[in-house]
Amino acid sequence: MSRPDARLPRVLVVDDNAASFLDNLQELLSDAGYQVSVADSCRAARERAHAGFDVALVDLRLPDGEGTSLAAELKSGMPESEVVLLTGFATLETAVAAVRAGACAYLMKPCSPQDLLLTLEQAMRQVRLHADKRELARRAQMTEKLAAVGTMTAGLSHEIRNPLNAAALQLSVLERRLRKLPESQQGPLMEPLSLVRDEIRRLDHILEDFLQFARPREFRPQPVEVEPLLRRVVDLLGSQAEVRRVRLELVGPVPASRVPGEEERLRQVLINLALNALEATPSEGQVRLAAGEDEQGVWVTLDDSGPGIPVEIRDRIFEPFFTTKAQGSGLGLSIVHAIVTQHGGTLVVGDAPGGGARFVLRLPKAAPAPPQGVG
Repeated sequence: MSRPDARLPRVLVVDDNAASFLDNLQELLSDAGYQVSVADSCRAARERAHAGFDVALVDLRLPDGEGTSLAAELKSGMPESEVVLLTGFATLETAVAAVRAGACAYLMKPCSPQDLLLTLEQAMRQVRLHADKRELARRAQMTEKLAAVGTMTAGLSHEIRNPLNAAALQLSVLERRLRKLPESQQGPLMEPLSLVRDEIRRLDHILEDFLQFARPREFRPQPVEVEPLLRRVVDLLGSQAEVRRVRLELVGPVPASRVPGEEERLRQVLINLALNALEATPSEGQVRLAAGEDEQGVWVTLDDSGPGIPVEIRDRIFEPFFTTKAQGSGLGLSIVHAIVTQHGGTLVVGDAPGGGARFVLRLPKAAPAPPQGVG
């Protein structure tokens, strides 16, 4: 089974040379592990760029514009990608123009395959560096928010929990008194009482989210078997899936692997993700869990057939307090991400193969159990 989060680096080739040249170039780059798209004009390049790219190879002379202008435009639209300019007429002026356009490299045509692949790899290192810097900035921002949550929770938890407990107690007293009334009088009075109880319970859950997020408990890992964990989650949520008329299933063979962690907390992660998927999936849709393993560890995917998660908010969905729901603390996915990180894993979001959202959870493998001694 292939890795669920594997993505080939994307190269956009912008050149109006002969078709045979482009075919050879495309074959060379594809064999080297790149996903290649081709454009023969500035206009076509702009259209292809909407799909995204990591590195653009741009010819200096194009039929409907200058490569330097296009390079600057592509770099402006995708600042974390890189542009390499190609030319068969190198001069000092064109080299200076390439630098001003934001190109990271400048190649003379024809260039050897070795030089081209080396330049592309150097450009991809820059792309990965941009991604690492963005991730560091995101983590720094999350750390600041964590500190703010911790300070606020310490001051508010006691002040909020006491009134909530008192209100819940008085509500129970009121309910016992109402039960003593004739049944014909209980109905109109019990309905608002149930509504208040539900709201108190919701506030208590929000407070619990704050406490769990701000003060995670001590981590005590034990080997956890992956297959029973996934089957338990599917069994627990089966009735909710039926009510929503959504098919929830575990597909494919599950590796007989173990991961180091706390089973209860890993179950919490998967239940939270699956519940979000069920809420996002329309009636007659499906939510699918799958698992596999590779040299990096164990992976679990959770796909739904809902509308998916817009690209522009994917970097924010694990941030504390960020939510697209009308109600909620905005801490559910933040808690999930914190638990996964504590387990030494990663959690990313993308597109499911058939549409909808895909979450990919990666966890390290547990050390193999020691062999049993022979008696």
